[in-house]
Amino acid sequence: MSNTSPLDRVEVAATGAATPPLTASVNVTRRSLIGLVAVSTAAATPSWATPSTDAHATAVSGTKDKVPDMTTDTQSSLPARQLAIGPIAVATAQGDMAALAISLNTGLDAGLTVSDLKEVLVQLYAYAGFPRTLNALGELMKTLDTRKRAGRQDPAGREPGPVPTGAALLARGTANQTRLSGAPVRGRLFDFVPAIDQFLKTHLFGDIFERDNLDWPSRELATVAALSALSGVEAQLQAHVRISLNVGLTLAQLRLFAETLAARQQTEAAGRLTAVLDAKVGQEKA
Repeated sequence: MSNTSPLDRVEVAATGAATPPLTASVNVTRRSLIGLVAVSTAAATPSWATPSTDAHATAVSGTKDKVPDMTTDTQSSLPARQLAIGPIAVATAQGDMAALAISLNTGLDAGLTVSDLKEVLVQLYAYAGFPRTLNALGELMKTLDTRKRAGRQDPAGREPGPVPTGAALLARGTANQTRLSGAPVRGRLFDFVPAIDQFLKTHLFGDIFERDNLDWPSRELATVAALSALSGVEAQLQAHVRISLNVGLTLAQLRLFAETLAARQQTEAAGRLTAVLDAKVGQEKA
């Protein structure tokens, strides 16, 4: 057992030398996506959101480039900046502003840009709600002001590019949802309330997921952490663990992510995530 903390276990370069903690660069550079109710074709898929297996499952033109190939990276480690996303998302979902202030500072020191942090928090409103997100954005403003007064100049980062509108937005959002889930998502719930299906495809998967300034794995890490912080959403947490694997993360990386939460005293969230990962391993062995 290593005596280093999860934030110190960062990616190892080809030379075998560890990247310095809290300054590791990100090796995944493509845009990211989180599906609120999108699920993979695994056995635990809820009956109300069953991915279709028809020919449209392969009709995801324009989205393949959004999923970075992480198979050549170290399979059991993550960059410090991605590990730092977890405590931020948990604190946001729980409304713990004291913990969030600490986590935001840690994230900035780890290499997250101002744009990265804004995007993570905007993303989380789909999972934690507007009140929690608005409070978290206010805390981010305070944190940046405090750091600026202390002489810290944090990089602004890249703003998102243009997002399509109208019919093009619906098409792109549908393709994003399909790509992330592994197949088109359909089900009785969406037949029962078609408006939810429309909102998911055009707004969540379109307006938000089409924003290209945060990669898919980072978005999924934020979502997994936020869902781990909430009770009663185990089905969604299970779905997003599967989605995380779809976008190139590994079970070992997710376990390290859970260890990071535990190290920050976010034990309930760490426990929920660990339980889901243990169940996933059991399913694969069965």
